[in-house]
Amino acid sequence: MRRQRKSLWSGWGSSVLVSVLAGALCIGAGAVLTAAIVYFVMKDMTMIRAFAGVSLAAGAYIAAYICGKYRRRKGLVCGIVCGALLYAVINLLAIIILGEWAGIKKLLLLTVFGAAGGVAGVNSKRPKKLRDQ
Repeated sequence: MRRQRKSLWSGWGSSVLVSVLAGALCIGAGAVLTAAIVYFVMKDMTMIRAFAGVSLAAGAYIAAYICGKYRRRKGLVCGIVCGALLYAVINLLAIIILGEWAGIKKLLLLTVFGAAGGVAGVNSKRPKKLRDQ
């Protein structure tokens, strides 16, 4: 008889870490894309803060959405935790690279969009290949 393994998404820590990694990759890709748009198309730095905020919000939303979609419970808490962990990563990188703390506005932005993504992920359609929950 075939032995059943536990899913990656059944554990709290592993699912949040995978989701935060996906969100961080999304933030990085969004930052590179918007930097290319500003440099090649706009040639003006006035909108760079707005583009950075959009990249952060999209990354937090996607991280929490993935966690909520596959965990299927506690989407609000999962989203807030994903947003807070993304803030911790960004804050750590800001301290290492720039030598200063990231602002509290980033924490609020990441937690609000993370909470919204977690709730949306829990309330979305169930993935077909998810069997153990």
